[in-house]
Amino acid sequence: MIKLYENGIWLINGREIVGDIEQVRQKTGKEISKEEGAMGTMAYGILKAHNTGEDMEALRMRFDSLTSHDITYVGIIQTARASGMKEFPMPYLLTNCHNSLCAVGGTINEDDHMFALSAAHKYGGIYVPTNMAVIHSVNRELMAGCGRMILGSDSHTRYGALGTLAVGEGGGELAKQLVGRTYDIARPEVVAIYLTGSPRPGVGPQDVALSIIGAVYANGYVKNKVMEFVGPGIANLPIEYRNGIDVMTTETTCWSSIWETDAGTEEYFANHGRPEAYKELRPDSVTYYDGCVYVDLDQVEPTIALPMHPSNAMPIRELLENPADILHECQEKANAQIRGAKMDLDSKVRDGAVFVDQGIVAGCSGGTFDNICAVADIMRGKSCGNGTFTMSVYPGSMPAYRELLKNGALFDISGAGAIIRECFCGPCFGAGDTPANGEFSIRHATRNFPNREGSKPGEGQMAGVALMDARSIAATAINGGKLTPATDLDIEYSNPTYHFDGSVYEKRIYNGFGKAEPDYELKMGPNIKDWPSLPELTEDLMLKVVSYITDPVTTTDELIPSGETSSFRSNPLRLAEFTLSRKDPDYVGRAKDVQVSERKREETGGMSLEFERVYELLGQKVKVDPAHTVIGSTIYANKPGDGSAREQAASCQRVLGASANIAREYATKRYRSNCINWGMVPLVTERPEEFALGDFVFLPGIRKAVLEGTGEVKAYVVKGDGRIIETAMSTGSLTDDERQIIADGCLINYYRKH
Repeated sequence: MIKLYENGIWLINGREIVGDIEQVRQKTGKEISKEEGAMGTMAYGILKAHNTGEDMEALRMRFDSLTSHDITYVGIIQTARASGMKEFPMPYLLTNCHNSLCAVGGTINEDDHMFALSAAHKYGGIYVPTNMAVIHSVNRELMAGCGRMILGSDSHTRYGALGTLAVGEGGGELAKQLVGRTYDIARPEVVAIYLTGSPRPGVGPQDVALSIIGAVYANGYVKNKVMEFVGPGIANLPIEYRNGIDVMTTETTCWSSIWETDAGTEEYFANHGRPEAYKELRPDSVTYYDGCVYVDLDQVEPTIALPMHPSNAMPIRELLENPADILHECQEKANAQIRGAKMDLDSKVRDGAVFVDQGIVAGCSGGTFDNICAVADIMRGKSCGNGTFTMSVYPGSMPAYRELLKNGALFDISGAGAIIRECFCGPCFGAGDTPANGEFSIRHATRNFPNREGSKPGEGQMAGVALMDARSIAATAINGGKLTPATDLDIEYSNPTYHFDGSVYEKRIYNGFGKAEPDYELKMGPNIKDWPSLPELTEDLMLKVVSYITDPVTTTDELIPSGETSSFRSNPLRLAEFTLSRKDPDYVGRAKDVQVSERKREETGGMSLEFERVYELLGQKVKVDPAHTVIGSTIYANKPGDGSAREQAASCQRVLGASANIAREYATKRYRSNCINWGMVPLVTERPEEFALGDFVFLPGIRKAVLEGTGEVKAYVVKGDGRIIETAMSTGSLTDDERQIIADGCLINYYRKH
């Protein structure tokens, strides 16, 4: 079904895979190097068109447009304002689809929305009102275009199926674009995703996506690379099907994605009133790829990703052959990772079948017109039953919602007992249809990370979430919650044609691009706060390890939880109180204790007794200057940062006084960038066993090492028993701007100074 090539491959005429250069010569008569062949990828051409420098190995890019939602845009605009921004220099789409449920007893979230509308007036932005559309649906409809690049402050910023190279990043990278700077990155490698065949009826885009994720995530096959979709199978996939696969590429840890375009792509843009956005994209006749994922669509089966990661994927058939053992193993792995509550999957196996409690079809991945029409075909005239099973459907945008009203799909789905919800991203991150304690939910959404849907283990609450395609969720719904692959049903899918009507957007979306109103007053609710001042990096740095996480991967959801924290995304100090709250509840208190010591040093030149003792020990080995050395906290995690692009996973640590992260490796480029943009040194160690929770790490000459780009940094670990271990860490590769940002203490400081 899916094959990973061990080495790079050559693609001839976009269809024939060849393993070595000699075969290329024989088949084409061409003499071409790998370097020349790599220039034939679609990705290379788009990157070259957006690179402002002459060096294609060290890219300095400007994007065509930006996009953010209501968990991220306040912080980005506040950062850009503090950095001197006067006007949005490119189209900036502000959506209200994540934080649109107003806080009980207050209007915290709606204050953020009014801030965004006023910012759209003041700086010339595009404002999409609450529940009008989820962020990626509206960007597909209005902003994507062949050959374009879009930067978004949401991890699932993916419009590759529409010929758009889109990147999800932390807010700092968008702030750079807003103040005229560039997005700097070494040119990424490109991996071919070769599609052949055609999916069987009942197999949906989520099944294909989860199968790919399961094959490439653990081994990092496409990590920080571009996934370039090619091959004859593309023509057999409708555009919304392609969009559904594409948006999930984020879960592979790739950097971005791009697809061949064809008549189907052209028809999509024509239907959306933007025929000029189409152009043909294909790889050159002889193209070199750094790897290849071969996907036979004929062989893809209905698939489930069990808790607690999209890569924990297997065919539903395989699960149903041995449900008791598989679910028990999954349950025990989850319970070993989560503190404070226990996941219960054993009870979901009854008489050899698996019973779930909830089904959700939602958002940019699940709530597409095609998916919901398929759900309607399955549920028409049927019933979800009056037992514990419940189901909700969230269309992705109001134009799709209205078309689904018109063709009767929503009528049929609601007639089966399912609930039709608004255009809202909540179910993807734990803010909508949260399952009850002990329940098992199946969702066509983007993620099933720990601490998301229904997971508050610190208070004894835990639910399990699995990812599935909308079709198999609907099949399970009409079977009373009994897990059922859609291929078990004999269904004739109607596949109705979608007619996009953008008139509701014309009536409600405010488009102020190019029409900035400098005198327009920003509406600042009481929960919208400026960033606190952050210190520069001193020549030496003293760290205390206040959290030590040994899990294989630490997600951004564990670093800063989703869900109830959303109301405080515009308030750095309030939000910071939630940092690591579900993974390490004592972290905030430990970090604050270190922060007290740093404030004492700043204000009086003194320090606490524990730091006096540490410096006394260190003075026997190395020169120290306590009065001029920042004291900061740090966390260690094996592989932090998988998941969301939101910068708060890093900024909350910084607000609490963190000066570094230490890791074996960083799960994603975007999390490492977030650490850098908030002035935290992204340290890497090969010997984490040399230090532990509560130990101190002294880094002499760290500022010089960062600014000179030496990479390796000498470190002294002071153990609790007084021993001192001399070791080495690395900052990894840093651009000139990144080195200066770390030295200045954060992106805001950097812009103020330069």
